[in-house]
Formats: sequence, structure tokens, C-alpha cells
Amino acid sequence: MIWDKPQCMYCEKEIKEDEVVFVKMRYPKRKGFTEIKAYLRNEGTFICEECSYDKMK
Repeated sequence: MIWDKPQCMYCEKEIKEDEVVFVKMRYPKRKGFTEIKAYLRNEGTFICEECSYDKMK
């Protein structure tokens, strides 16, 4: 399965590997999971570091 690249929910900038991001998501009910990237893509919303600082002001 091919996924769209993750993007910031505010500026829609593509999230790169090793970039600092914030993820808005519900705390999981299940214990233990192995595919963290897949879980974050399915359950989370990404916010880039720049936008997170802008929204905190």
C-alpha cells in the first residue's frame, strides 16, 4: 500500500524524515504495536515544528 506523504495540518508542508513534528492523536487503547509510522499516519494529524510555535503564541 502506498501512502501520501505526511503533511502539516496547517501549512501543508511535507514532513521529512528526522524532522521534529507534533502529532495530535488519541492515546491508544491497545497495548503494544510495532508499526508506529503506519499507526501515526492512520490515527494522527501532523503539525510541523514551525507551525506549532506559531500556534503557541
